[in-house]
Amino acid sequence: MTFHAASRDALAAAELKLLEALGDAPATPATPASSEAPAPTRARTTRARTPKAAPPAAVSTEMAGPADQLGDELFAVVRLFDGEVGLRRALGDSSAEPERRERLLSGLLSGKVSQQALEVLVAVVRERWSTPRELLDGIERLGRTALLVRAERAGRLDAVEDELFRFGRIVAGDTALEQALTDRTTPASAKAELVRTLIGNKAEAVTVRLVEQLVVAPQGRALVAGLGELAEEAAKRRERSVAYVVSAGPLTEQQQERLAATLNRIYARPIALHVEVDPDILGGLVIRVGDEVIDGSATGRLDQLRRRLAG
Repeated sequence: MTFHAASRDALAAAELKLLEALGDAPATPATPASSEAPAPTRARTTRARTPKAAPPAAVSTEMAGPADQLGDELFAVVRLFDGEVGLRRALGDSSAEPERRERLLSGLLSGKVSQQALEVLVAVVRERWSTPRELLDGIERLGRTALLVRAERAGRLDAVEDELFRFGRIVAGDTALEQALTDRTTPASAKAELVRTLIGNKAEAVTVRLVEQLVVAPQGRALVAGLGELAEEAAKRRERSVAYVVSAGPLTEQQQERLAATLNRIYARPIALHVEVDPDILGGLVIRVGDEVIDGSATGRLDQLRRRLAG
């Protein structure tokens, strides 16, 4: 997701409200939100057409708690608004008074979502977003954050990050699977069920929910790129940068530790390694951190030699 300046400020303000809601949440488990999008009602303060979105795919409910419920509700609202362009524009219209946008939202969702979710969404629509689309992306980012906070509090954020990266590599290497998960003619519920079949009993519940949301509401994102983005968000939550490493063969645990320590010294910050094996590079490593690429592979050195000989 890319946000322009106004949207970045709006997202930062909304995230504060989200974290406040999660911090004030009761410790006792709450009943997970329904996976169906909240049924909207007609608001009297606007002429915006009442949305009639198709029910989104069900989400898994293995874990329960305030962060889970809030994340699920925000994802359901994203799926609802995604199919209602006019409503999205009305809520993201920065020329309208914030109070008007708040009344529209409350008229649609009051009683359909929890009070916590409504307060977070009110904070969202009262801010000035660069575009209505970025407002929608912002709500989805907040849903992701809520689930990542849950994993962080449970001490499972490392596992979620690793699972997202590994599933992305699996999808990247399986064209048939990628097509099955991105086919626009396949119902969202069927794609969500496929995700649960593939990783439901093998991955953290947070991982499953994040992947389901990406699959049922891609919003123009390529699946593999979206999975990489999710893994990076998890890494950032841990205050670490990500180094994408391509190796000709598997790295031992000791080799990974030495490489991480070296990169930590180079970049003066903690670095998380995401290692992919590709025999085609013949030997050595290719390391990417942000926009910087360190190509120490055998094929890379051969390419450099060819360029020198050609020059």
